[in-house]
Amino acid sequence: MAKPPASPSAPRETPPRVWPWACLLGALVLAVYAPSLRAPFLFDDIAAVTLNPTIRQGWSWQMLQPPADGSTTSGRPLVNATLAFNHALGGENPFGYHLFNVAVHVGSVWLLFGLVWRTLQRMGGESRLEGAVIPWAAAVAALWALHPLHTESVVSVAQRTELLGGGFILLTLYAFVRASEGVAKGRVWFGVAVAAAALGMMAKETVVTVPLLVWLYDRAFVAGNGRIAWRERRGFYLALMATWVPLLALVAAGGGTRGIAAGLGLGVSSWEYLLTQAGAIVRYCALMFWPHPLVLDYGTGVVRAWQDALVPGVTVLALLSGSGWLLVRRPRAGFLAAWVFVLLAPSSSFVPLVTQTIAEHRMYLPLAGPVAALGLLMVAWWGRRSVMLLFCVAAVMAVVAARRAVIYRDPVRIWSDTVAHAPDNPRAWHNLGLALQQAGQGAAAEKHFARAVELDPGRISAHYAWGLALLQRDDAPAAAARLEIAVTLEPRHADAWLALGNARVGLEQFAAAVAAYEASLRLIDAADVRHNLTVALLAAGRVAERAADPGGAEPYYRRAMEQEPGAVEPLLRLGLLLARGGKLQDAEHCLREVVRLVPTDLDATANLANVLLLQGRVREAISLYEHVLERRPGDVRTAENLAAARASLR
Repeated sequence: MAKPPASPSAPRETPPRVWPWACLLGALVLAVYAPSLRAPFLFDDIAAVTLNPTIRQGWSWQMLQPPADGSTTSGRPLVNATLAFNHALGGENPFGYHLFNVAVHVGSVWLLFGLVWRTLQRMGGESRLEGAVIPWAAAVAALWALHPLHTESVVSVAQRTELLGGGFILLTLYAFVRASEGVAKGRVWFGVAVAAAALGMMAKETVVTVPLLVWLYDRAFVAGNGRIAWRERRGFYLALMATWVPLLALVAAGGGTRGIAAGLGLGVSSWEYLLTQAGAIVRYCALMFWPHPLVLDYGTGVVRAWQDALVPGVTVLALLSGSGWLLVRRPRAGFLAAWVFVLLAPSSSFVPLVTQTIAEHRMYLPLAGPVAALGLLMVAWWGRRSVMLLFCVAAVMAVVAARRAVIYRDPVRIWSDTVAHAPDNPRAWHNLGLALQQAGQGAAAEKHFARAVELDPGRISAHYAWGLALLQRDDAPAAAARLEIAVTLEPRHADAWLALGNARVGLEQFAAAVAAYEASLRLIDAADVRHNLTVALLAAGRVAERAADPGGAEPYYRRAMEQEPGAVEPLLRLGLLLARGGKLQDAEHCLREVVRLVPTDLDATANLANVLLLQGRVREAISLYEHVLERRPGDVRTAENLAAARASLR
């Protein structure tokens, strides 16, 4: 590791007055995001948390093996481990997950605060700010911390990938700055920088840029020359680049892609994605200065023709050219300009992220560069007065961010806002339908599912959700038609096959229902599917045919009881099935167990009496029939069976 260079302009050790400003920054972030701590899981959170089996195993190696399904945790073991930590502490209560996100954001704000004030002191900013460097740095950090563009990153649990990735990049830079000041523990700080970079690689792929960012910072603010920076700290930079190894290993383990989410060969070419990103970057730049409208989900739209990207493409090329010129002529200003493009390059250049071609959360850390540049311009114009002006702008942003964060507490409201600003996004219409369905507004939900299908006829999830909504209001014909489309589009959709079986039962198409349930069961062995299949078999009159068949109905209920030892319904159904199949002794055992577990179940008692009667144990059957009639005098069938039993004794 290279020896930390001494710097004649090195700033003093952190003075005590830093901490009040740090506490103020933390309090401001908590005040803005406190209302969102009770927000439910939304959008990407569902796959990352509620459908993620690898976070439910406690402290095991499985938490470092996230599903390779294209969700936000795929290929990001550190993020998955933090979700496992939250699950171990609070299960699926969203509060702890949101609190963790806010805490990580506060930590990143503190790191930016320290990085900004130490950098400005190195630049000689004390004279221009008349000793107000620390308040000015706090104001810059506050503006970044409270910008409404961050609401998705902070409130959406799954976007802690951005928070952790950004935080580790800031920690790497901050540790480098401390090491470059010539402090006694410089080698320790170099080690912290490398460790932070290595951890960041396991949280977000954008951390791949950190060696370049550190070198650009070194060139602009420490060494003053890129060749000198490399010559004096070659060992450090090689160590930073060595942190690419775990990232490359994770990418290789995923086959070069992140499941169905990102990579080449997923239906979007690099050229088409590049054209799309030209418009995306222009939009991001506009939102930095006027953060409205903010959109949770822009969808998967892609620009196919270069003519449609001509204006934003020229704009981005001009910005890139300007940044390049600044890097050569004005390295310090160039660093802030290049900051945005370097950090956006992994996600907003030519490697397609097909599940979200535009996403505001990608601007989480890139936003810090323009905010710092704005602060420096205000210093040049107004000097010390820029501190108050920056805090005023931050206060306005805080109000907007707080109002935005509150919307996330109501799924119907956030998805209504999304479809209002992204009306051509079928996924947003589908998610709004789901939110309305969960809120008990089934009729309204159907309209939104229909709109999602209209925009994207191949959207399987919308067909399936629409079919379920139709089933809930007992429209079996329409539900069956919709679900048949779903299973045609995706024959491996086990839940759609199950729902289709239910719809066919409603139509009294029992043979077709059996076929649907069997298709579902081939995909996933679930107790509810076995139960519904057996009911359909009974209704179809195929019990005698299947009861003795090892692959027939009976094993389904036996497996159901193995999975749910205390469940009464599978036991009762099995008893009836065995009785109809002629296995009277086994049926008696099942029904006696049901009666023992639920003595008040008179139907089970009457069926047990029937089984005893069939075995010739007439007096036992009579006793049970009489017991049922004492408690249910109007039971005609039991009365008839009792009369028949008594007659058999004469």
